[in-house]
Amino acid sequence: MPSSSQDRRIAVVGLGFVGLPLSLSYWQQGAEVFGAENDPRLRSELERGVTHHLESDDGQPIAAILSAALASGRYHLVGSAAEATRQADATIVTVGIPHGPTGLDLGPLRGALQEVVDAAPPGHLVLLRSTVPPGTTRQSLLALARARGRNVGEDIFIAYCPERIAEGRAFREFREMPVILGAFDEASLARARAVVEVVTRASVTTSASVEAAELSKVIENVQRDVNIAVAQELARACEPADIDVFEVIRLANTHTRVHLLEPGPGVGGFCLPLALSYFLPFAQEHGVVTPTLLAARRTNAEVPPLLAERALSHARALAGDAAPRVAVFGLAMKDYSNDARLSPAVEVCETLRGLGAEVRAVDPAVPPQFAFQRDEPAWAIEGAHALLLLSRQTALESWLEDVPRLGAMHPGAIVVDARNWLPHGDELLAPLGLAYWKI
Repeated sequence: MPSSSQDRRIAVVGLGFVGLPLSLSYWQQGAEVFGAENDPRLRSELERGVTHHLESDDGQPIAAILSAALASGRYHLVGSAAEATRQADATIVTVGIPHGPTGLDLGPLRGALQEVVDAAPPGHLVLLRSTVPPGTTRQSLLALARARGRNVGEDIFIAYCPERIAEGRAFREFREMPVILGAFDEASLARARAVVEVVTRASVTTSASVEAAELSKVIENVQRDVNIAVAQELARACEPADIDVFEVIRLANTHTRVHLLEPGPGVGGFCLPLALSYFLPFAQEHGVVTPTLLAARRTNAEVPPLLAERALSHARALAGDAAPRVAVFGLAMKDYSNDARLSPAVEVCETLRGLGAEVRAVDPAVPPQFAFQRDEPAWAIEGAHALLLLSRQTALESWLEDVPRLGAMHPGAIVVDARNWLPHGDELLAPLGLAYWKI
């Protein structure tokens, strides 16, 4: 149950990959929740209990949790941040920051924050949980409150809490992942801690430096991007030596101070590929160059086109004068996800199409959104000159357990395994006359 009667009503602004399971986590703990979503299509789906997210809690899918919340009378969906804020004791903002041709666009986040501050009743807490460039809370939220004549720490409370969950484990990690809080005053820090502890059972580390809290999240993402680049370069070195990179990583990770990540088709989603965009302006503002981070980002960005070109080289040799046909299993940005935002798998498909290939992609978890996408594995592999395994999904894994089905591919076709999907793929595919390459 919420820690005090003061914080029994929680508004959550933005019901995406973070905001939806977060809002439901508060409902699970007895809070009355006001979820604000300004996308009419998404809000309409949620009102019907429909969500494509692949989250679950204790075996219960998120759609069932959403339906129970809606039926309870304690979970309300509204169309604006202002409407949600006016009815709540505290507002948590989880609005994402789009990345366009000119860089990060803070416009949607700033618009939401303005709505919240303008609507916040006296004594309201505004807790920002979006990943932001360092300085955003001070420059956007604190400055906005002061410009409206609000006394921060007295009649409005402001804090920042970086989001750290992994998609697919949201409910559990909202409870179990250690939390960081930053605020400009002790009163705001105390209010924010009380609201966070409605859900979390893990440690809460506080900081009087909001910028340090913001930067901690950004560098967490940058660090993972760099670690994946290490794995990608290790994989490139292992291949000509005929050494299994996944075996190398397994052995190295037996060391208690080593945690190598695994290579794959690239780095996707809105967190890791964009992390450097959040960090570089901060570093440049202080006259710091970051050659290591830039090199790692380039390494990861190079993987999808290299993967596409290698698969296409084999496919073209088989296709002759016809357009090579390439099947793709998995469009999500990582395994067991429905998120195709900035997905390296999608980039591979687009690169292949741009080079003249016919692409047939299958991912039962990703909502239909691409012209080259269908839900039928047999359609994808029929006569294919190459099959790329780019992100795992349970249904596709089950389908692939019957390996002889791949005999429907073109004789001599290649299976490119970018996720260690078939650890002994060469042995499994050789009887079918298929080639195998594991990244």
